[in-house]
Amino acid sequence: MSDAEGNGGVARSDRLEAAPVAEEALVPGTVKAPPRTPGDAPRRTPEEDREKSPEKRPEKTSEKVPEESPGTPRGEDPAQDVSGRVSRDLSARPLENRNADGTPSRSASGHVTPAVENGHPDGTPEPVMGRASGPVTDETSEPTANRASRPLTGEASEAATRASRPLTGEAATRASGPVTGEAATRASGPVTGEAPEPAVRPRCAPAELALTRPRGLAGLLWQDLGQAGFGVRRFRLGQARPRLEAAGQACLAGYNAVVAGEAERIDDLEEELRGFAYEGAGMACATLDVLTVTGGRRLRSLLSGQGMRHPHMIHLGVGWAYARLRMRPMWGIRSVHPLLRWLAFDGFGFHQGFFASDRTVGRQRTAGLLDRTRRAIFDQGVGRMLWFHECAGVDDVILRVAEFPPGRRADLWSGVGLAAGYAGGADAHELERLSVAAAEDGFRAHLVQGTAFACAARLISGSVPEHTAVAASALCEVDVEEAGHWTDTALIALGHNAHSGDHYQAWRAGVRKAWARRNRDS
Repeated sequence: MSDAEGNGGVARSDRLEAAPVAEEALVPGTVKAPPRTPGDAPRRTPEEDREKSPEKRPEKTSEKVPEESPGTPRGEDPAQDVSGRVSRDLSARPLENRNADGTPSRSASGHVTPAVENGHPDGTPEPVMGRASGPVTDETSEPTANRASRPLTGEASEAATRASRPLTGEAATRASGPVTGEAATRASGPVTGEAPEPAVRPRCAPAELALTRPRGLAGLLWQDLGQAGFGVRRFRLGQARPRLEAAGQACLAGYNAVVAGEAERIDDLEEELRGFAYEGAGMACATLDVLTVTGGRRLRSLLSGQGMRHPHMIHLGVGWAYARLRMRPMWGIRSVHPLLRWLAFDGFGFHQGFFASDRTVGRQRTAGLLDRTRRAIFDQGVGRMLWFHECAGVDDVILRVAEFPPGRRADLWSGVGLAAGYAGGADAHELERLSVAAAEDGFRAHLVQGTAFACAARLISGSVPEHTAVAASALCEVDVEEAGHWTDTALIALGHNAHSGDHYQAWRAGVRKAWARRNRDS
């Protein structure tokens, strides 16, 4: 090449270098390549330069979720987009504008120009609406205004659609106010799906109490509720049969509940029948304690726990257990109530009259090996059974008591009053006739004493049915509270060391004295 041509080439190169580049013709954020000359080698693209460049590629930085500032409440992060993603800080270094070849862009003074994050000159972050689907491009090489002008596609479009859609259902409930707790969420809208379990279980009859019969030796102790049927027992049938049969079935249901290990199901029964169920529970606990020689561990646990409101009925059930085992109370069981434990002989007499009525009622036989005190309490249980045997028929009960020897009638009348007040089955007029008959026989005070025991048992249980109030008014001529107070007063008069059978008899006599004192004062 000649000198002229070389000088011409240098001149042309100088002109190209000296020619100013119009910034208006360039697209902001891009660098226009110089024009090619015929002698220049073919130029590679920036991607090819990066592939063949020996320089080490920048390592990917770990994506970190920015920590919440102390003043920002949870769930209100300003960097959180509508689709639920959190914008990530890709690098701790300040953002820089870069050229197409990846090198930092410098200003006219030679300094690196910092990039404007998300198009805001003051550096305020802009919520990210999601990434558009398509080929990956260098986002830092394209101005924010151009990216904002593009139509949203793919995932970004779906996120924007969700953001514009009105909130419904649970999300609208949370957005409308500070709703907390599961109950508040349910109250905000209609309940769908599975309904929550009610706080109070529905009460059921003894026959409807579904219990699982255990296998093995425990299954041999299972009792059939049909044993309490008056037809099977050949009892008198009357209008009170459904009520009294349900009481017997509740007793056996409570027994089965303990045997099956489901004692908590007793509370599913109707409240009026729950005391009879705990009588059966006491029977089961005493049976298991005697058979396993545990010294009354189960019985004490029942008295101090679930059955603490039914101590009278539980001790009556203990007598059932000993009668079934053909033993005399209270062998093998210790540390129960010192006075109420004598009610086991009452339960013993009731069981013998209920399941062996021909011997106990027909032939008027008593259990052997009983002293005077135990026999008196035994007869109280027999009198309580007569109320069931005659199906609460007042006239039939009066005739049946009159068949027994005079020496046993006092305790029989006491048992009749206890059953009339606790189980019910007769109206006020019938109970008044019963009171007159007991007075004519000379044992009205004993009838009152039994009714007062029934009132005390119902008061402790926390449930006083209407028939107990009627019995207190007709037989004791007082309300339930005053009749129960007589038993408390007589018990306090015995002192703290009352424990023997004689003390139990003195307790009963104290109730009769309280009634007599009330009639004398009135």
